[in-house]
Amino acid sequence: MDRELVPVDGELAVGARVRNTGAVAGTQTVQLYAIDPVAQVTRPVRSLLAFAKVALEPGEQATVRFHVHTDRLAFTGPAGTRIVVPGEILLEAGSSSPDTPVRETIQLVGEERDATVLRQHTVPVSVERE
Repeated sequence: MDRELVPVDGELAVGARVRNTGAVAGTQTVQLYAIDPVAQVTRPVRSLLAFAKVALEPGEQATVRFHVHTDRLAFTGPAGTRIVVPGEILLEAGSSSPDTPVRETIQLVGEERDATVLRQHTVPVSVERE
């Protein structure tokens, strides 16, 4: 991760390294999930934010980097409007929801923000070959 404290109207980048340890070329799908353990309302246990499919030659490795705007962490609050609130968010990355070896925690900081109009609908992904 590029930071642990993220403004409620900010962005962060989180990466996961993947490697082909086999003898033949293969493809790995890397998925990024968000978990909000203390939301104002009941939320899904985890939300899929983005994924990337990466083709790797034998022995090759790459870092998949997700560029997340906090608009993607917005939810419908008790008043019925979309909001982003300060607090802890867990981010997990892996090949599937039960297999997420990359785990990080961020703190959203600042005042509750109205996110009725989402400006960022996607999570851009970049793949850096090593």
